[in-house]
Amino acid sequence: MNLTPLVRPWFLHKASRPMSWRGRVEEVQRAQLDMLMARGGRTKWGVSVGLDKGRGYEGLLRAVPAPQAYPDIRELTMRMISGEPDVLWPGVTRRFAQSSGTSDGKSKYIPITADSLRLNHYEGGTQVVAQYLRLYPDSRLFAGKGFILGGSYANELSLPRGVMVGDLSATLIDCINPLVNLARVPSKRVALMADWEEKLPALIEASLREDVTNISGVPSWFLTVLKGVMERAGVGCIHDVWPNLEVFFHGGISMLPYFGQYAKITRPDMRYLESYNASEGFFAVQDTVESRAMLLLLESGTFYEFIPLSELDSDRPRAVPAWEVEEGEVYSLVITSCNGLWRYTPGDTVRVESVDPLRITIAGRTKCFINAFGEELMVENAEAAMTRVCHEMGCEVVNYTAAPVYASDNSRGRHEWLIEFEREPESIEAFAEALDKALQDVNSDYQAKRSHGIFLDRLTVVKGRRGVFNEWLAATGKLGGQRKVPRLANDRKVMDKLIEMNLKFKI
Repeated sequence: MNLTPLVRPWFLHKASRPMSWRGRVEEVQRAQLDMLMARGGRTKWGVSVGLDKGRGYEGLLRAVPAPQAYPDIRELTMRMISGEPDVLWPGVTRRFAQSSGTSDGKSKYIPITADSLRLNHYEGGTQVVAQYLRLYPDSRLFAGKGFILGGSYANELSLPRGVMVGDLSATLIDCINPLVNLARVPSKRVALMADWEEKLPALIEASLREDVTNISGVPSWFLTVLKGVMERAGVGCIHDVWPNLEVFFHGGISMLPYFGQYAKITRPDMRYLESYNASEGFFAVQDTVESRAMLLLLESGTFYEFIPLSELDSDRPRAVPAWEVEEGEVYSLVITSCNGLWRYTPGDTVRVESVDPLRITIAGRTKCFINAFGEELMVENAEAAMTRVCHEMGCEVVNYTAAPVYASDNSRGRHEWLIEFEREPESIEAFAEALDKALQDVNSDYQAKRSHGIFLDRLTVVKGRRGVFNEWLAATGKLGGQRKVPRLANDRKVMDKLIEMNLKFKI
Protein backbone atom coordinates (compact mmCIF):
# COMPACT_ATOMS: atom_id res chain seq x y z
CA MET A 1 0.00 0.00 0.00
CA ASN A 2 1.40 3.38 -1.05
CA LEU A 3 0.82 5.91 1.74
CA THR A 4 2.80 8.67 0.04
CA PRO A 5 -0.22 10.56 -1.40
CA LEU A 6 -1.83 10.49 2.04
CA VAL A 7 1.12 12.00 3.95
CA ARG A 8 2.55 14.20 1.20
CA PRO A 9 0.36 17.29 1.97
CA TRP A 10 1.57 17.37 5.58
CA PHE A 11 5.23 17.12 4.52
CA LEU A 12 4.79 19.73 1.78
CA HIS A 13 3.38 22.11 4.39
CA LYS A 14 6.53 21.50 6.44
CA ALA A 15 8.70 22.02 3.36
CA SER A 16 7.11 25.40 2.70
CA ARG A 17 8.01 26.76 6.15
CA PRO A 18 11.58 27.76 5.18
CA MET A 19 10.14 29.93 2.40
CA SER A 20 8.85 32.26 5.11
CA TRP A 21 12.43 32.94 6.22
CA ARG A 22 13.24 34.82 3.00
CA GLY A 23 14.21 38.37 3.93
CA ARG A 24 13.69 37.59 7.63
CA VAL A 25 16.93 35.88 8.70
CA GLU A 26 17.58 38.37 11.52
CA GLU A 27 13.98 38.35 12.74
CA VAL A 28 13.73 34.55 12.80
CA GLN A 29 17.11 34.04 14.44
CA ARG A 30 16.54 36.69 17.11
CA ALA A 31 13.26 35.00 17.99
CA GLN A 32 15.08 31.69 18.43
CA LEU A 33 17.67 33.38 20.64
CA ASP A 34 15.00 35.02 22.80
CA MET A 35 13.46 31.59 23.43
CA LEU A 36 16.83 30.04 24.24
CA MET A 37 17.87 32.82 26.62
CA ALA A 38 14.52 32.75 28.43
CA ARG A 39 15.06 29.04 29.15
CA GLY A 40 18.80 29.26 29.76
CA GLY A 41 18.46 32.19 32.12
CA ARG A 42 16.80 29.84 34.62
CA THR A 43 19.76 27.44 34.79
CA LYS A 44 22.56 27.50 37.34
CA TRP A 45 25.13 28.30 34.67
CA GLY A 46 22.87 30.98 33.18
CA VAL A 47 22.49 32.75 36.52
CA SER A 48 26.24 32.52 37.18
CA VAL A 49 27.14 34.35 33.96
CA GLY A 50 24.24 36.82 34.08
CA LEU A 51 22.29 35.31 31.21
CA ASP A 52 19.12 35.98 33.20
CA LYS A 53 19.87 39.71 33.23
CA GLY A 54 20.46 40.16 29.50
CA ARG A 55 18.22 40.27 26.45
CA GLY A 56 18.87 39.64 22.78
CA TYR A 57 22.13 39.07 20.96
CA GLU A 58 23.86 41.87 22.80
CA GLY A 59 22.92 40.26 26.13
CA LEU A 60 24.32 36.92 24.98
CA LEU A 61 27.65 38.54 24.09
CA ARG A 62 27.86 40.19 27.50
CA ALA A 63 27.14 36.91 29.30
CA VAL A 64 29.40 34.78 27.10
CA PRO A 65 32.08 37.08 25.64
CA ALA A 66 34.05 34.33 23.89
CA PRO A 67 33.00 31.16 22.06
CA GLN A 68 33.44 27.93 24.03
CA ALA A 69 34.96 24.58 23.15
CA TYR A 70 34.24 21.28 24.87
CA PRO A 71 37.00 21.55 27.50
CA ASP A 72 35.29 24.75 28.70
CA ILE A 73 32.10 22.86 29.51
CA ARG A 74 33.37 19.37 30.36
CA GLU A 75 32.89 19.86 34.11
CA LEU A 76 29.35 21.14 33.55
CA THR A 77 28.37 18.20 31.33
CA MET A 78 29.79 15.74 33.86
CA ARG A 79 27.56 17.36 36.49
CA MET A 80 24.62 16.80 34.16
CA ILE A 81 25.61 13.15 33.68
CA SER A 82 25.71 12.72 37.46
CA GLY A 83 22.04 13.72 37.59
CA GLU A 84 22.29 17.35 38.70
CA PRO A 85 19.32 19.34 37.35
CA ASP A 86 19.24 22.79 35.71
CA VAL A 87 22.95 22.97 34.88
CA LEU A 88 23.11 24.10 31.23
CA TRP A 89 19.44 23.50 30.36
CA PRO A 90 16.35 23.27 32.58
CA GLY A 91 15.59 19.88 34.10
CA VAL A 92 17.54 16.63 34.29
CA THR A 93 19.24 15.31 31.16
CA ARG A 94 19.51 11.54 30.89
CA ARG A 95 20.84 11.08 27.35
CA PHE A 96 24.18 12.12 25.89
CA ALA A 97 25.78 11.71 22.49
CA GLN A 98 29.30 10.35 22.75
CA SER A 99 31.84 11.75 20.36
CA SER A 100 35.63 11.61 20.13
CA GLY A 101 38.23 14.22 19.40
CA THR A 102 38.96 16.19 22.57
CA SER A 103 42.41 16.85 24.01
CA ASP A 104 41.45 16.10 27.62
CA GLY A 105 39.72 12.76 27.34
CA LYS A 106 38.75 9.86 25.13
CA SER A 107 35.24 11.11 24.58
CA LYS A 108 33.06 14.16 24.88
CA TYR A 109 29.45 13.96 25.98
CA ILE A 110 26.94 16.20 24.24
CA PRO A 111 23.64 16.64 26.11
CA ILE A 112 20.53 15.43 24.28
CA THR A 113 17.64 17.17 26.00
CA ALA A 114 13.96 16.52 25.40
CA ASP A 115 13.74 19.95 23.77
CA SER A 116 16.65 19.20 21.42
CA LEU A 117 14.96 15.99 20.28
CA ARG A 118 11.62 17.70 19.69
CA LEU A 119 12.71 21.07 18.32
CA ASN A 120 15.92 20.14 16.57
CA HIS A 121 16.76 16.53 15.69
CA TYR A 122 13.31 15.24 14.77
CA GLU A 123 12.36 18.54 13.16
CA GLY A 124 15.50 18.27 11.05
CA GLY A 125 14.67 14.71 10.07
CA THR A 126 11.17 15.83 9.08
CA GLN A 127 12.65 18.55 6.87
CA VAL A 128 14.81 15.98 5.08
CA VAL A 129 11.76 13.97 4.04
CA ALA A 130 9.74 17.12 3.36
CA GLN A 131 12.33 18.66 1.05
CA TYR A 132 12.76 15.36 -0.78
CA LEU A 133 9.04 14.99 -1.43
CA ARG A 134 8.92 18.61 -2.60
CA LEU A 135 11.79 18.01 -5.04
CA TYR A 136 10.44 14.72 -6.39
CA PRO A 137 6.65 14.73 -6.93
CA ASP A 138 6.85 11.21 -8.42
CA SER A 139 8.24 9.71 -5.22
CA ARG A 140 6.68 6.58 -3.73
CA LEU A 141 8.72 6.87 -0.54
CA PHE A 142 6.00 5.52 1.75
CA ALA A 143 5.09 2.61 -0.48
CA GLY A 144 7.77 0.62 1.33
CA LYS A 145 10.12 0.97 4.28
CA GLY A 146 13.12 3.04 5.19
CA PHE A 147 16.34 1.30 6.19
CA ILE A 148 17.89 3.46 8.94
CA LEU A 149 21.44 2.47 9.84
CA GLY A 150 22.39 3.66 13.30
CA GLY A 151 24.94 3.10 16.02
CA SER A 152 24.57 1.81 19.54
CA TYR A 153 24.85 2.80 23.15
CA ALA A 154 28.30 2.76 24.74
CA ASN A 155 29.32 0.25 27.37
CA GLU A 156 30.07 2.85 30.04
CA LEU A 157 29.95 0.83 33.26
CA SER A 158 30.62 3.87 35.45
CA LEU A 159 27.54 5.77 34.32
CA PRO A 160 24.84 6.58 36.89
CA ARG A 161 21.65 4.55 36.76
CA GLY A 162 19.28 5.68 34.01
CA VAL A 163 21.90 7.63 32.01
CA MET A 164 22.27 6.58 28.36
CA VAL A 165 25.43 7.44 26.43
CA GLY A 166 26.29 6.43 22.88
CA ASP A 167 25.93 7.36 19.23
CA LEU A 168 23.38 10.09 18.58
CA SER A 169 21.63 7.76 16.14
CA ALA A 170 21.03 5.24 18.94
CA THR A 171 19.05 7.79 20.94
CA LEU A 172 17.14 8.95 17.86
CA ILE A 173 16.08 5.39 17.06
CA ASP A 174 15.35 4.57 20.69
CA CYS A 175 13.13 7.63 21.22
CA ILE A 176 11.43 7.77 17.84
CA ASN A 177 7.63 7.83 17.57
CA PRO A 178 6.42 4.18 17.63
CA LEU A 179 4.40 4.83 14.47
CA VAL A 180 7.63 5.45 12.56
CA ASN A 181 8.79 1.95 13.49
CA LEU A 182 6.03 0.58 11.27
CA ALA A 183 7.69 2.17 8.25
CA ARG A 184 11.34 1.31 8.88
CA VAL A 185 13.78 -1.57 9.25
CA PRO A 186 15.49 -3.09 11.15
CA SER A 187 13.75 -3.62 14.49
CA LYS A 188 14.91 -1.53 17.42
CA ARG A 189 16.59 -4.59 18.93
CA VAL A 190 18.75 -5.14 15.86
CA ALA A 191 19.33 -1.43 15.23
CA LEU A 192 20.80 -0.95 18.71
CA MET A 193 23.04 -4.02 18.78
CA ALA A 194 26.54 -3.04 19.90
CA ASP A 195 28.64 -5.88 18.45
CA TRP A 196 29.03 -5.29 14.71
CA GLU A 197 30.18 -8.87 14.14
CA GLU A 198 26.67 -9.92 15.20
CA LYS A 199 24.90 -6.80 13.99
CA LEU A 200 26.00 -6.88 10.35
CA PRO A 201 24.49 -10.31 9.50
CA ALA A 202 21.41 -9.37 11.55
CA LEU A 203 20.97 -6.19 9.51
CA ILE A 204 21.31 -8.16 6.30
CA GLU A 205 18.74 -10.75 7.30
CA ALA A 206 16.34 -8.10 8.65
CA SER A 207 16.31 -6.13 5.39
CA LEU A 208 16.84 -8.79 2.74
CA ARG A 209 13.16 -9.51 2.09
CA GLU A 210 11.73 -6.06 2.86
CA ASP A 211 10.52 -3.56 0.27
CA VAL A 212 13.09 -0.85 1.00
CA THR A 213 12.44 2.47 -0.73
CA ASN A 214 14.97 4.65 1.11
CA ILE A 215 18.13 4.28 3.14
CA SER A 216 19.60 6.65 5.73
CA GLY A 217 23.05 6.70 7.25
CA VAL A 218 26.77 7.32 6.86
CA PRO A 219 28.11 6.49 3.35
CA SER A 220 31.05 4.33 4.45
CA TRP A 221 28.99 2.28 6.89
CA PHE A 222 26.13 1.72 4.47
CA LEU A 223 28.45 0.63 1.66
CA THR A 224 29.55 -2.34 3.76
CA VAL A 225 25.95 -3.24 4.59
CA LEU A 226 24.77 -2.99 0.98
CA LYS A 227 27.60 -5.19 -0.26
CA GLY A 228 26.66 -7.71 2.41
CA VAL A 229 23.03 -7.70 1.29
CA MET A 230 24.02 -8.18 -2.35
CA GLU A 231 26.43 -10.99 -1.49
CA ARG A 232 23.75 -12.73 0.56
CA ALA A 233 21.27 -12.37 -2.32
CA GLY A 234 23.83 -13.33 -4.96
CA VAL A 235 23.34 -10.18 -7.06
CA GLY A 236 25.54 -7.36 -8.32
CA CYS A 237 23.09 -4.46 -7.99
CA ILE A 238 21.21 -3.49 -4.84
CA HIS A 239 18.11 -2.77 -6.92
CA ASP A 240 17.92 -6.47 -7.70
CA VAL A 241 17.14 -6.89 -4.00
CA TRP A 242 15.15 -3.69 -3.47
CA PRO A 243 13.69 -2.72 -6.88
CA ASN A 244 11.81 0.26 -5.41
CA LEU A 245 14.84 1.83 -3.69
CA GLU A 246 14.90 5.47 -4.78
CA VAL A 247 16.99 7.63 -2.40
CA PHE A 248 19.93 7.64 0.00
CA PHE A 249 19.63 10.23 2.78
CA HIS A 250 23.27 10.63 3.78
CA GLY A 251 25.39 12.68 6.15
CA GLY A 252 28.14 12.47 8.74
CA ILE A 253 31.05 12.39 6.29
CA SER A 254 31.55 13.58 2.74
CA MET A 255 29.78 11.53 0.09
CA LEU A 256 32.14 12.65 -2.67
CA PRO A 257 34.70 9.81 -2.35
CA TYR A 258 31.89 7.25 -2.38
CA PHE A 259 29.75 8.29 -5.35
CA GLY A 260 31.77 6.13 -7.74
CA GLN A 261 31.41 3.04 -5.56
CA TYR A 262 27.67 3.58 -5.12
CA ALA A 263 27.29 4.07 -8.88
CA LYS A 264 28.65 0.54 -9.39
CA ILE A 265 25.95 -1.07 -7.25
CA THR A 266 22.89 1.12 -7.98
CA ARG A 267 20.81 2.11 -10.98
CA PRO A 268 21.57 5.43 -12.70
CA ASP A 269 18.31 6.90 -11.37
CA MET A 270 19.36 6.51 -7.71
CA ARG A 271 18.87 9.79 -5.82
CA TYR A 272 20.91 11.33 -3.00
CA LEU A 273 20.05 14.01 -0.44
CA GLU A 274 22.60 15.36 2.05
CA SER A 275 21.99 16.63 5.56
CA TYR A 276 24.15 18.21 8.25
CA ASN A 277 23.20 16.24 11.33
CA ALA A 278 25.92 16.30 14.00
CA SER A 279 26.03 15.17 17.62
CA GLU A 280 25.59 18.83 18.56
CA GLY A 281 22.47 19.32 16.45
CA PHE A 282 20.65 19.05 13.12
CA PHE A 283 21.68 22.17 11.26
CA ALA A 284 20.97 21.97 7.52
CA VAL A 285 19.44 19.96 4.68
CA GLN A 286 19.91 19.94 0.92
CA ASP A 287 16.88 21.56 -0.68
CA THR A 288 17.79 21.73 -4.37
CA VAL A 289 18.70 19.16 -7.03
CA GLU A 290 21.15 21.46 -8.79
CA SER A 291 23.49 22.02 -5.85
CA ARG A 292 24.89 20.20 -2.81
CA ALA A 293 24.37 23.37 -0.80
CA MET A 294 22.23 22.84 2.28
CA LEU A 295 19.56 25.13 3.68
CA LEU A 296 20.43 26.27 7.20
CA LEU A 297 17.52 25.47 9.53
CA LEU A 298 16.86 28.83 11.16
CA GLU A 299 13.85 27.84 13.24
CA SER A 300 14.92 24.58 14.86
CA GLY A 301 16.05 25.57 18.33
CA THR A 302 19.51 26.78 17.28
CA PHE A 303 21.04 30.25 17.05
CA TYR A 304 24.01 30.44 14.69
CA GLU A 305 27.16 32.53 14.69
CA PHE A 306 30.12 32.39 12.33
CA ILE A 307 33.80 33.11 13.01
CA PRO A 308 35.84 34.27 9.98
CA LEU A 309 38.89 32.05 9.50
CA SER A 310 41.13 35.07 9.96
CA GLU A 311 39.87 35.32 13.55
CA LEU A 312 40.48 31.72 14.61
CA ASP A 313 43.90 32.36 16.16
CA SER A 314 42.62 35.27 18.24
CA ASP A 315 42.23 34.88 22.01
CA ARG A 316 38.71 36.26 21.66
CA PRO A 317 37.65 35.71 18.06
CA ARG A 318 34.97 37.99 16.66
CA ALA A 319 31.89 36.14 15.48
CA VAL A 320 29.09 37.45 13.27
CA PRO A 321 25.42 36.41 13.44
CA ALA A 322 23.66 34.66 10.58
CA TRP A 323 22.30 37.90 9.13
CA GLU A 324 25.81 39.34 8.66
CA VAL A 325 27.58 36.52 6.82
CA GLU A 326 28.97 37.06 3.34
CA GLU A 327 28.45 34.81 0.35
CA GLY A 328 31.49 32.74 -0.61
CA GLU A 329 33.25 33.14 2.76
CA VAL A 330 34.34 30.25 4.95
CA TYR A 331 33.57 30.40 8.66
CA SER A 332 33.94 28.33 11.79
CA LEU A 333 30.45 27.52 13.04
CA VAL A 334 29.29 28.59 16.52
CA ILE A 335 25.97 27.42 17.96
CA THR A 336 23.69 28.27 20.86
CA SER A 337 21.11 25.53 21.13
CA CYS A 338 18.34 23.90 23.14
CA ASN A 339 20.66 21.12 24.26
CA GLY A 340 22.43 23.55 26.59
CA LEU A 341 25.36 24.50 24.36
CA TRP A 342 26.06 28.23 24.56
CA ARG A 343 28.24 29.91 21.94
CA TYR A 344 29.75 26.47 21.38
CA THR A 345 32.19 25.59 18.59
CA PRO A 346 31.55 22.08 17.17
CA GLY A 347 34.81 22.37 15.22
CA ASP A 348 33.27 22.49 11.73
CA THR A 349 33.97 25.05 9.05
CA VAL A 350 31.27 25.93 6.54
CA ARG A 351 31.18 27.88 3.31
CA VAL A 352 28.27 30.26 2.82
CA GLU A 353 26.91 29.49 -0.64
CA SER A 354 24.06 32.02 -0.50
CA VAL A 355 22.73 34.43 2.11
CA ASP A 356 19.00 34.58 1.32
CA PRO A 357 18.10 31.79 1.51
CA LEU A 358 21.02 30.98 3.78
CA ARG A 359 22.68 27.91 2.34
CA ILE A 360 26.00 26.33 3.34
CA THR A 361 28.34 23.50 2.47
CA ILE A 362 30.65 21.81 4.95
CA ALA A 363 34.21 22.98 4.29
CA GLY A 364 36.03 20.83 6.84
CA ARG A 365 37.27 21.01 10.41
CA THR A 366 39.06 23.78 12.22
CA LYS A 367 41.93 21.45 13.12
CA CYS A 368 43.80 18.64 11.42
CA PHE A 369 41.77 15.46 11.47
CA ILE A 370 40.75 12.36 9.55
CA ASN A 371 37.02 11.74 9.28
CA ALA A 372 36.83 9.88 5.99
CA PHE A 373 34.91 6.99 7.53
CA GLY A 374 33.21 8.64 10.52
CA GLU A 375 36.17 7.93 12.83
CA GLU A 376 36.86 11.57 13.87
CA LEU A 377 40.56 10.95 14.46
CA MET A 378 42.11 14.13 15.87
CA VAL A 379 45.73 15.22 16.22
CA GLU A 380 45.53 14.83 19.99
CA ASN A 381 44.60 11.17 19.52
CA ALA A 382 47.45 10.59 17.07
CA GLU A 383 50.05 12.24 19.29
CA ALA A 384 48.98 10.29 22.37
CA ALA A 385 49.00 6.95 20.55
CA MET A 386 52.32 7.62 18.81
CA THR A 387 54.00 8.66 22.07
CA ARG A 388 52.78 5.55 23.84
CA VAL A 389 53.88 3.11 21.14
CA CYS A 390 57.30 4.70 20.73
CA HIS A 391 57.85 4.40 24.48
CA GLU A 392 56.72 0.77 24.54
CA MET A 393 58.80 -0.25 21.53
CA GLY A 394 61.89 1.84 22.24
CA CYS A 395 61.81 3.77 18.96
CA GLU A 396 61.89 7.45 18.05
CA VAL A 397 59.98 9.33 15.36
CA VAL A 398 61.27 12.39 13.51
CA ASN A 399 58.12 13.22 11.60
CA TYR A 400 54.93 11.65 10.37
CA THR A 401 51.68 12.26 8.55
CA ALA A 402 48.57 10.17 7.96
CA ALA A 403 45.77 10.16 5.40
CA PRO A 404 42.89 7.91 4.37
CA VAL A 405 43.00 5.23 1.71
CA TYR A 406 39.48 4.76 0.38
CA ALA A 407 37.85 1.40 -0.14
CA SER A 408 38.09 -0.37 -3.47
CA ASP A 409 36.15 -3.30 -4.88
CA ASN A 410 38.46 -5.71 -3.07
CA SER A 411 39.35 -3.89 0.15
CA ARG A 412 37.95 -1.71 2.90
CA GLY A 413 39.25 1.73 3.68
CA ARG A 414 42.17 2.28 6.02
CA HIS A 415 44.61 4.90 7.26
CA GLU A 416 48.07 5.14 5.75
CA TRP A 417 50.92 6.55 7.86
CA LEU A 418 54.23 7.80 6.48
CA ILE A 419 56.74 7.85 9.33
CA GLU A 420 60.35 8.97 9.38
CA PHE A 421 62.13 7.26 12.25
CA GLU A 422 65.18 8.43 14.15
CA ARG A 423 65.41 4.98 15.76
CA GLU A 424 63.40 2.32 13.98
CA PRO A 425 61.36 -0.41 15.64
CA GLU A 426 62.47 -3.98 15.11
CA SER A 427 59.38 -4.60 13.01
CA ILE A 428 57.35 -2.05 11.05
CA GLU A 429 54.43 -4.49 11.01
CA ALA A 430 54.52 -4.86 14.79
CA PHE A 431 54.69 -1.07 15.12
CA ALA A 432 51.62 -0.68 12.86
CA GLU A 433 49.70 -3.24 14.89
CA ALA A 434 50.56 -1.50 18.18
CA LEU A 435 49.71 1.94 16.80
CA ASP A 436 46.36 0.71 15.54
CA LYS A 437 45.49 -0.70 18.96
CA ALA A 438 46.65 2.47 20.72
CA LEU A 439 44.44 4.61 18.48
CA GLN A 440 41.47 2.43 19.37
CA ASP A 441 42.24 2.96 23.04
CA VAL A 442 42.25 6.76 22.78
CA ASN A 443 39.44 7.23 20.24
CA SER A 444 36.10 5.48 20.69
CA ASP A 445 34.90 6.30 17.15
CA TYR A 446 38.02 4.80 15.56
CA GLN A 447 37.55 1.78 17.79
CA ALA A 448 33.96 1.37 16.58
CA LYS A 449 34.93 1.56 12.91
CA ARG A 450 37.77 -0.94 13.44
CA SER A 451 35.58 -3.39 15.35
CA HIS A 452 36.13 -6.85 13.81
CA GLY A 453 37.51 -5.16 10.68
CA ILE A 454 34.02 -4.74 9.31
CA PHE A 455 34.21 -1.11 8.22
CA LEU A 456 37.88 -0.19 8.42
CA ASP A 457 41.04 -2.22 7.89
CA ARG A 458 44.07 -1.95 10.13
CA LEU A 459 46.28 1.02 9.36
CA THR A 460 49.47 0.56 7.32
CA VAL A 461 52.84 2.24 7.89
CA VAL A 462 55.23 3.34 5.15
CA LYS A 463 58.79 3.93 6.36
CA GLY A 464 59.94 7.38 5.34
CA ARG A 465 63.53 7.74 4.24
CA ARG A 466 65.70 10.14 6.16
CA GLY A 467 64.99 13.79 5.32
CA VAL A 468 61.89 13.29 3.16
CA PHE A 469 59.74 15.66 5.26
CA ASN A 470 62.34 18.41 5.14
CA GLU A 471 62.52 17.99 1.39
CA TRP A 472 58.77 18.43 1.17
CA LEU A 473 58.90 21.53 3.37
CA ALA A 474 61.70 22.94 1.22
CA ALA A 475 59.62 22.29 -1.89
CA THR A 476 56.84 24.39 -0.38
CA GLY A 477 59.26 27.22 0.37
CA LYS A 478 58.58 27.01 4.10
CA LEU A 479 61.53 25.01 5.45
CA GLY A 480 62.77 26.67 8.64
CA GLY A 481 59.71 28.88 8.87
CA GLN A 482 56.34 28.45 10.57
CA ARG A 483 55.13 25.76 8.19
CA LYS A 484 54.71 22.41 9.89
CA VAL A 485 54.00 18.98 8.49
CA PRO A 486 50.27 18.33 8.83
CA ARG A 487 49.94 15.34 11.13
CA LEU A 488 46.54 14.31 9.77
CA ALA A 489 44.69 15.16 6.59
CA ASN A 490 41.26 14.18 5.36
CA ASP A 491 42.51 14.02 1.77
CA ARG A 492 45.65 12.70 0.09
CA LYS A 493 47.10 15.88 -1.42
CA VAL A 494 50.05 16.05 0.98
CA MET A 495 50.41 12.29 1.39
CA ASP A 496 50.58 11.52 -2.33
CA LYS A 497 53.30 14.12 -2.85
CA LEU A 498 55.29 12.81 0.11
CA ILE A 499 54.94 9.19 -1.05
CA GLU A 500 56.20 10.23 -4.48
CA MET A 501 59.18 12.04 -2.95
CA ASN A 502 59.84 9.13 -0.61
CA LEU A 503 60.40 6.83 -3.58
CA LYS A 504 63.11 9.09 -5.00
CA PHE A 505 66.64 9.08 -3.71
CA LYS A 506 67.93 12.45 -2.64
CA ILE A 507 70.45 13.75 -5.14
